[in-house]
Amino acid sequence: MHLFVEQLTNVDFSYLDTQRGIVGETWWASAILEGALDDQGMVCDFGTVKKVLRSWLDSELDHRLLVPALAPGLTITRDGDMISLTCETERGPVRMTAPAQAVTLIDAEVITRTSAADWCIRQLVTYFPDTIDQLSLNFTPEAIDGAQYHYSHGLKKHDGNCQRIAHGHRSRIEIWLDDLRDDNEEAWWASLWKDIYIGSEEDVCASSADTIEFRYQAQQGEFFLALPKQHCYMMSTDTTVELIADHLCKAVKARHPDRKVRVRAFEGVNKGAMVSL
Repeated sequence: MHLFVEQLTNVDFSYLDTQRGIVGETWWASAILEGALDDQGMVCDFGTVKKVLRSWLDSELDHRLLVPALAPGLTITRDGDMISLTCETERGPVRMTAPAQAVTLIDAEVITRTSAADWCIRQLVTYFPDTIDQLSLNFTPEAIDGAQYHYSHGLKKHDGNCQRIAHGHRSRIEIWLDDLRDDNEEAWWASLWKDIYIGSEEDVCASSADTIEFRYQAQQGEFFLALPKQHCYMMSTDTTVELIADHLCKAVKARHPDRKVRVRAFEGVNKGAMVSL
């Protein structure tokens, strides 16, 4: 007997890629459990399935940086509760030091939906009763009909896990000029922000011709991230979705000063902020 739960929850995170650098992503998580019926006529109680999977995914994947521990050109070191990594990517070197709880090491050469799901299943099998013979986990991106981009950021003032310096989202973007959706403007911004790290100027601790270094202290500890300058888009404020939407609306208005502008900036699935000028 198979028990399925579709789009149980979504996870927002970033992952390290040797070609693209640090990539923000959002996946829906769905699960299938195979096993015999218990004395209640159930494979497993839906309440248990939802509670276990949501809690585990929130803890181990959501708002973390997923790192392919077997990737070529990657060096990982630990010092107490801190983890440091250096990776040579096609966009340039990436360096990060952060509390271990901000990083998930996956024993794969590359992070894909399949490699992440396989790793998760191996960790999750002990959380379900012995009557479960097989657990399948499926990650799928949101179906977006239009412009979208992958972005990463960190929010040092946040009380929760958004304070982690390299977490992210895959998001849609909607822009109206004079009350009409403008596909060209949306595509322009999606191209500019492709696989981008949106950084706050006040978090910059050093900068060179090729590299920007970010550092801040947050409740969970000290965070450091160094990225190729081409990987970054800088804002003068923090990078909450509200401030991203405000920044974007003002930037679009500067490009089209005689037009009425409205922007909806998304943070992952079905949430975000809207600003009009």
